[in-house]
Amino acid sequence: MKLRSLRVESQPKIMIIPMIDIIFFLLVFFMMSTLYMVEQRTLPVNLPQASAAQSDMAKNVAITVAKDGAIYVDQEQIPTELFKARIQAQLARQNDTAFILRADKQAEYGRVVMILDELKAVGVKKVAVATEQQAQR
Repeated sequence: MKLRSLRVESQPKIMIIPMIDIIFFLLVFFMMSTLYMVEQRTLPVNLPQASAAQSDMAKNVAITVAKDGAIYVDQEQIPTELFKARIQAQLARQNDTAFILRADKQAEYGRVVMILDELKAVGVKKVAVATEQQAQR
């Protein structure tokens, strides 16, 4: 009596499609988890919205006007009297610096105009105003 023939002698199969699914799932999981590990190094301001908003990844200097009127240059609070000297020092280091003006939408309009006027007086050639993308209707 042959007992061996009663057993099914099949080799185990490696199912590759579920393995590929698991690998892609792990890839997406690690990509998403690393996005949450990045620390945002900007001051929290409520930006106004614009339909032509875009992001620029070039090296630039951020000038932030907070809701209370405080002026920050690269997260360093600068008194109004020293603002012009700080911008001149930045231009002396790198002449083609781009400045991004980030003003809270509840900040005083005159304060923003004063900053733009100071930038123009110092000789800044590249100034951009930061906005958020307006929601599509």
